[in-house]
Amino acid sequence: MNPGTVPAPPAPLLVACALGIERLALRGGQDEAAGPVTVLRTGMGPQAADRAVTRALATPGLGAAAVIATGFCAGLAPGMHPGDLVVADETRDGRGRTECVGVELLAKELAEAVPRRVIHTGPLVGSDHVVRGAERAALHAAGALAVDMESAATLRSAVRAGARPVAAVRVVVDAPEHELVRIGTLRGGISAFRVLRTVLPAFFEWHRSLLLPRR
Repeated sequence: MNPGTVPAPPAPLLVACALGIERLALRGGQDEAAGPVTVLRTGMGPQAADRAVTRALATPGLGAAAVIATGFCAGLAPGMHPGDLVVADETRDGRGRTECVGVELLAKELAEAVPRRVIHTGPLVGSDHVVRGAERAALHAAGALAVDMESAATLRSAVRAGARPVAAVRVVVDAPEHELVRIGTLRGGISAFRVLRTVLPAFFEWHRSLLLPRR
């Protein structure tokens, strides 16, 4: 670096979630995180996620941001419980697949941040509606580990706007043996909320590690 040269600021991190209660949980964990982290509430559903992420990444200062999709999800595999974490190795929906970056690193950081929670790694499928019953079983039979409405659209929109690291981490709020009717009114919803409050520092460590120069 030449004398007097000011180093470029690090690329920011954009954390996208759909619901107000998810953003509330994430903001509760921001005191423990550091660095340029923006929490974006996209609204519910794939179209809302697509629009919100596209707008955000067109904003000056966010154009090169790494992107993590997060929030709650429905677990598809038998034996999953509310509060389990899902780290996607890819997101998929009817429009294609998006590969996630730094999956093992992210799972490791989450294991350290939330040591008493089970972490699952595998495909995260997108849907445009709430999935129940036989449809849930069919998605699992096709290889998906969990389902939500925004992650696939969020990551697809992010990579469409330019090359960048992307990832998806979801907290299971209901599962085949633990279906949730109304979030926040049952123990499973409260458990998932508490776990979501703890994840942001792990996201920052994932982001920081990706920015380190490779030897």
